[in-house]
Formats: sequence, structure tokens, C-alpha cells
Amino acid sequence: MTDPQPPAMTCEQILQGLNDYVDGDTLSAVCTEFADHLAGCNPCQVVVDNIRNTIRLYKAGEPYPVPPEMTDRLRDALRRKWAERFPAKSD
Repeated sequence: MTDPQPPAMTCEQILQGLNDYVDGDTLSAVCTEFADHLAGCNPCQVVVDNIRNTIRLYKAGEPYPVPPEMTDRLRDALRRKWAERFPAKSD
């Protein structure tokens, strides 16, 4: 009689151990389970890829240029919020 295969990791289990997996801090058996799950689960592949890319960009330490239009929109939004929160007092 052969031993039954343990149940595959669920997406929830993947998300719980994702940081360790992406950082390479998990045991090889767990990495194998992650790899098996990722091979058949596109949503989890997308999450892992996004996290890896975010970490790579962060570690590179290069600033991301913000387009001038976005800077203007952000500045205007912050000014509006400031004015709503701290209205000018008229004497």
C-alpha cells in the first residue's frame, strides 16, 4: 500500500508563508510545495511576481520619476484636504 499524497497547499497557505518564500527563507520541502502550487495557480503566480518585482525595485534604491501632471494633481488634492481640515479663519 502506498502512502497517500499530502493535500496540496491552498492559496491561503501560500499567502501566509509568502514572505519567507520570496525571501528564500523557507525549507526546501516547503519551497517544493510552493513551486507545485504556483505551477498550477495563476493568481498566486501574479502575487508572487508582483512581490518579487516590488522587492527588486526597492532594493535597487532608484527613485521612480513622478510625471509633472501627477505631482500637480497630488499637490492640489493635498491643498484641498488641508483647507477642508483647517479652514481659514476670517476675523
